[in-house]
Amino acid sequence: MYGTSTKMHPDEVDTDEALVGRLVAAQFPQWAGMPVRKVRSAGTDNAMYRLGEDMSVRLPRIPGAEGQVAKEQRWLPHLAPHLPLDVPLPLGQGVAGEGYPFAWSVYRWLDGENLFDEPLSGLHDAAAGLGRFVAALRRVDTTGAPRSFRGGPVGTEDAGVRAAIRDLGANGTLDAEAATAAWEAAVLVPQWEGAPVWLHGDLLPGNVLGHRGRLSAVIDFGCVGVGDPACDVMAAWTLLSAGTREVFREAVDVDDATWARGRGWALRFGLTAEHHYRVSNPVLARVAHRAAAEAIADHHGR
Repeated sequence: MYGTSTKMHPDEVDTDEALVGRLVAAQFPQWAGMPVRKVRSAGTDNAMYRLGEDMSVRLPRIPGAEGQVAKEQRWLPHLAPHLPLDVPLPLGQGVAGEGYPFAWSVYRWLDGENLFDEPLSGLHDAAAGLGRFVAALRRVDTTGAPRSFRGGPVGTEDAGVRAAIRDLGANGTLDAEAATAAWEAAVLVPQWEGAPVWLHGDLLPGNVLGHRGRLSAVIDFGCVGVGDPACDVMAAWTLLSAGTREVFREAVDVDDATWARGRGWALRFGLTAEHHYRVSNPVLARVAHRAAAEAIADHHGR
């Protein structure tokens, strides 16, 4: 976990290369003996390993993440043909075994580096491409689709957001008054009244890949489902800068209220994630801090 061994959750299970090798050998003997390498990740729900050169293994860390396995297996093949960027394609679904308690997945490996590690060079092109990705995802047929747990009103985590503002303000991490004003404005924005649409739900630097400086793929669909499109609009603040935000906005094509709710989602993520992970996942906490700062500055600069 980028240099820290601190567990992020009290119910988190341990994984390592040897476990992955045993699981693969027992359940997918055609791939037995392939080299296994841990993939550095600031993800909170799953551990990632590279299997050989062309595959990856994704193991839930906590009981609450196990449901993501069947969801991704079911819906990624449905979504992929409609999207302008690469997404993970399932190659196999494993079951509990070898002392590991959860279902797990094997995917096709996607070349590229996540944006924690390798910022993109063509930021305007990336902003437009990401906007087109969100817009295309929103147009995919939703028949039978699951709800995204992040697809409801942004204000449902009001108590958690206010606790984060109080604690982060008290230690000087942020301006509590400015954060409160931005948050209170966000929860007053008119809510989504349209039909639920597909969402990725977690558009953060660790879930977007670049290859040779260009945007290439979106990964980690554990939050995928349908709901208010504003949740994916938060990418404007979690991934982009003020100079490229309008490029994304033009490509993503949403109304003013959805844009404002997206800023609220970025603020909600930023405040609560920094508050929760500032010790156990400092990489994600830095991303969260930047997202909140961008959202607050944008709100007050309107």
